[in-house]
Amino acid sequence: MRLVILAILMGFPLMEGALLFKLASGDHGSGAWVLAWLVFAAIAGVVLIKQARFSLVSRLAQALSQGQFSISALVDSFRTVIAGLLLIFPGFISDVMALAILLIPIREPAFARSGSSRPQGRAAPSRPSTAADGERSVIEGEFRRD
Repeated sequence: MRLVILAILMGFPLMEGALLFKLASGDHGSGAWVLAWLVFAAIAGVVLIKQARFSLVSRLAQALSQGQFSISALVDSFRTVIAGLLLIFPGFISDVMALAILLIPIREPAFARSGSSRPQGRAAPSRPSTAADGERSVIEGEFRRD
């Protein structure tokens, strides 16, 4: 499994570089267009990341002022930041992946569609429970190390 991950991490930049070299070395002077595309994509990535930050802050402030927590704001901002990082990374394959992340809609969790701020059910206690008279419960048992 480690070799597969290593091969992907090493192969991706090599594929990006090979594709860029092939497109930039065309006979029709396409090198300038490739450079323009890379600069435009990097600028778009930076703008997307800045926009995601401001959007997240305003959406979370609005949700928290209403007493709710919006998971969809976090998911949308996370997707936008990942797409922005892929656009900053030079290459056409990463740009296509970034566009796919931005354009393909994701299904919201069921609790987000219902208007609830969190999944239904019992919440975990924030601190250990104590007995009515203030003493802690003791669980007795035997321990044996083999």
